[in-house]
Amino acid sequence: MALSRSSGVLLHFTSLPGAYGIGEFNEHAYRTVDWLASAGQKYWQVMPLGPTGYGDSPYQSFSAFAGNPYLISLDDLVKEGVLFETDLAEAPPFSETKVDFGQQYVWRRAILTRAFENYRGGAGAHLAAELAQFRDEEAGWLVDFALFMALKNAHDGAPWNSWEHDIRTRQPEALARWSDLLASEIDRVIFEQFLFFRQWKRLRAYAHEKDIQIIGDIPIFVAMDSADAWSEPQQFHFDEQGQPTVVAGVPPDYFSATGQLWGNPLYRWDKMKAEGFEWWIRRFKGSLKLYDVIRIDHFRGFAAYWEIPFPAENAMKGQWVPAPGHELFEAVQKALGDDLPIIAEDLGVVTPDVEKLRDDFHFPGMAVLQFAFGGNDWEKNAFLPENLRENQVVYPGTHDNDTSLGWWRQASEAEQRHVTRYLPDASQHNFGWRLTELAWGTRCVLAVTTLQDLLNLGTDARMNLPGTLGDHNWTWRATPDMFSDDLARDLRALTERHGR
Repeated sequence: MALSRSSGVLLHFTSLPGAYGIGEFNEHAYRTVDWLASAGQKYWQVMPLGPTGYGDSPYQSFSAFAGNPYLISLDDLVKEGVLFETDLAEAPPFSETKVDFGQQYVWRRAILTRAFENYRGGAGAHLAAELAQFRDEEAGWLVDFALFMALKNAHDGAPWNSWEHDIRTRQPEALARWSDLLASEIDRVIFEQFLFFRQWKRLRAYAHEKDIQIIGDIPIFVAMDSADAWSEPQQFHFDEQGQPTVVAGVPPDYFSATGQLWGNPLYRWDKMKAEGFEWWIRRFKGSLKLYDVIRIDHFRGFAAYWEIPFPAENAMKGQWVPAPGHELFEAVQKALGDDLPIIAEDLGVVTPDVEKLRDDFHFPGMAVLQFAFGGNDWEKNAFLPENLRENQVVYPGTHDNDTSLGWWRQASEAEQRHVTRYLPDASQHNFGWRLTELAWGTRCVLAVTTLQDLLNLGTDARMNLPGTLGDHNWTWRATPDMFSDDLARDLRALTERHGR
């Protein structure tokens, strides 16, 4: 991918301000675009936009193609005539600084159901032709996804591989029976997806008018409990009962003595290859309807992945299995063009085969400055500014790291000493901004920082702590005052100073 020297900000939509407890495609999203443009930025990086389930992680979505209904702007639905002011009048009190996903699940689901019922009752009739066109154009994934979500609701949210055998294994008569039984609920799910993509298309077009491009993540693996796994089980290592035989994870390392057992189903690469990687081509096409640039999470899995027998208590008893990454990306290039807009998340233990795969397709890799100052032989650290490559995207930290100030406060004396070789005036009062300055000054073609680091916020503003569950993950929200004119002016000056 050919990037020009530029910069951007990482901020997920759920973190935006708004009246109803979570960020939306609302006026604040448009104001954020304006703010980024005024700050001289070219990229807005977000996390996956798919519907979330247990644990609320955007990296464990019910679909690789669908959108998250939580992000639908309710005020826009009032303007469209499918919600009324009275529908929102009894909204519960919401936190301005933290998302309560349980509250969203109950209240927002009820509100969106009301919007659907209003539409079915005749409100918003002007949307009918667009909705029919959407159903037709997106039928390849939409029909299965809508039935999947309707079935989950009918089974009290239980994962699909615990449903009755006939619908779990997609017997034709069971599919027909459930489709008839759940017809109204299926229509409701489709209506929500229509609203999501309609609003997103409008917001993305506005971003393009302001010369802002969207970077979006896609996880390499799909969730076990997803419409993708249920609707196309032949693409995954499942037995005849719809249960996985092997699952994904990473082996033991410095960070975990037992590895990480992710539990995602693993691909039947042999079958995918025989089909010309048609599933992946569809997935990339779907992602490009959402994003301008795709950051592939866990890119190393396209070279080789850690295969863990199922069931397992941890990730220790696994093996590395090669993946046909070169053949895959050649097929995707043939279908979508040579200049694939892909960033490779190549963090962690990167072996020569991963580097070759990345470099053969000229995908930019990643660097995180928080990782640059540790270790006994730290002066050879690949993430030190002088060791970075031009075809790389540099971050002070990402959504999976502590904020830079939080990291600084917990860094060892040696790490702090190493940092001050580069940032002699670094302190708790400016560390997030100073590390951002360091990133902007590197030779890397693209530099991205978080809003938290621009504001020098501490650990309370951390977005995610990998390997944990709880309301400390994915819940942080910004307040309107954080998008100040002063900060935009300072960020623009920094960006211009470093030729970004």
